Amino acid sequence: MDLSQSQSSNLSLGFNTHVSPVMTAPNRSHIVDDSIAFQIDSRVKDQSYPVTPVPLQLMDKQTKENGKEGGESADEERDVEEFRILGHSMCIKRKRDTDATSSSSSSKSFRATSSNENLLGLESRRNAVRAWGNQGLQSADPDIFEIMEKEKQRQYKGIELIASENFVCKAVMEALGSHLTNKYSEGAPGARYYGGNQFIDEIETLCCKRALTAFGLDPENWGVNVQPYSCTSANFAVYTGLLLPGDRIMGLDTPSGGNTSHGYYLPNGRRVSGASIFFESLSYKVDPQTGYVDFDKLEERALDFRPKILICGGSSYPREWDYAKFRQIADKCGAVLLCDMAQISGLIAAKECASPFDYCDIVTSTTHKSLRGPRGGIIFYRKGSKPRKRGLLLNQGDGSDKYDFEEKINFAVFPALQGGPHNNHIAALAIALKQVATPDYKAYMQQVKRNAQALAAALLRRNCRLVTGGTDNHMILWDLRNLGLTGKNFEKVCELCHITLNKVMVFDDNGSITPGGVRIGTPAMTSRGCIESDFDTMADFLLKAAQITNSIQREHGKLTKGFLKGVENNKDVIELQTRVENFASLFAMPGFEV
Repeated sequence: MDLSQSQSSNLSLGFNTHVSPVMTAPNRSHIVDDSIAFQIDSRVKDQSYPVTPVPLQLMDKQTKENGKEGGESADEERDVEEFRILGHSMCIKRKRDTDATSSSSSSKSFRATSSNENLLGLESRRNAVRAWGNQGLQSADPDIFEIMEKEKQRQYKGIELIASENFVCKAVMEALGSHLTNKYSEGAPGARYYGGNQFIDEIETLCCKRALTAFGLDPENWGVNVQPYSCTSANFAVYTGLLLPGDRIMGLDTPSGGNTSHGYYLPNGRRVSGASIFFESLSYKVDPQTGYVDFDKLEERALDFRPKILICGGSSYPREWDYAKFRQIADKCGAVLLCDMAQISGLIAAKECASPFDYCDIVTSTTHKSLRGPRGGIIFYRKGSKPRKRGLLLNQGDGSDKYDFEEKINFAVFPALQGGPHNNHIAALAIALKQVATPDYKAYMQQVKRNAQALAAALLRRNCRLVTGGTDNHMILWDLRNLGLTGKNFEKVCELCHITLNKVMVFDDNGSITPGGVRIGTPAMTSRGCIESDFDTMADFLLKAAQITNSIQREHGKLTKGFLKGVENNKDVIELQTRVENFASLFAMPGFEV
């Protein structure tokens, strides 16, 4: 139809767009879908002829042929009518019920498809996380796995004689690699900054209880903190809790066998640890003639220096410590007496060395080494009332004075210096401390001492020179200077032969320092089951390594560049390495299978 030529009429043409139902005039009906309605209204408004809107679909003009070519059916053609409005050609297509049903079904199908796709996407992301979260080490990181396997073989095929190293048992290793590493536990048991620590609290409380039991300490008189990450951290926590920056400390000189965490300056004045950076330190020394601590000079220096903390204990001291003398000197200068028993804590727990707990105010230690636990630190501190008379200055009291170490040290560990404790380490330490309190552990420590004495005797029989002439604990200091060797070169040759030990500085008669010795310890190989005869064999290996070192030094010199050239593809080194590996492979490794 063509409305462009129509004369005046009572009819009007209108298009209504319906988005949502709205209130309309009584004579107008709702179109419930989003369509365009074509409606002709009569101005006469004859109610006998109600007019209802017709839903329409506007289409581009097209011919029947085009429609057929577009794939329309005959039914679709009948629903299309062409008309003109103001000279413009238009097409009308009536909306059929089947179209509405089809549209609704399509919408539902689309929503279902989208929902399924979303679910599949979520599940895919979950599975992706699970995939890498549950991978074993070999699959997750073959590079690290390969390096770790090499280290496992190195440990198995080598002779471990570093005095500060040991092999943990399987139970300790399992705890270290456990789910406890997932939990964050800043604070102390019962006073954490995070929730969900009820079982972590149980573990740490049990660890503290076992620590006191292992060393035979009364919980009324001694407290313990098991959170330090190392003994260096433990020592610094003690300084932080008890001292102000610039206060004075006094420990054994590092070249005399002390530890850098006790305060040490290089000959050029450089400060090499936090202890010497933040506090003023003055060291005491050993007698260069005997290798023992020179107590006369120690007392003289302490009374002049007046340290607030006097430290006994060291990294390379093969003899017993006279704690009673240290106590007397500490009382005279008014110092707190701190013992760092890191090297010999296992022997002390087994009562195979003198105990510092009878004389010292504070005792620190690593938790590995002779103690054979995980790598970490521990602090013991006195609690309760001070003795009736203790010293001339700081510790003087009438029995009513109380030790105030607990709060100061615990606060220094956290929050002053550390964050969350390593819960897997604390659990592993609890396991090790349980073993420490057993007769089997005491027997192990006795064997460690026997092996050290056997190795010392074997070297002495071969005309080797030992600092102090022997040992009272688990280590010996071998002075190589009479053989014309340096500790650095001998250490390198031993390493290439799969024997690990470490060089140390040794005082000569004039008090100058030369790296002329090595430190040797017996705990690790004792953990693998070695006894006295095995250490006699190791002494032969060490002497052979010394001969090889001497031969290379004569040919290539002592300087590093020339010496390293001499050890490359050295047939004597390769031959000794084979002998060492064959020997070491006879002994099982604790904690893992090879």
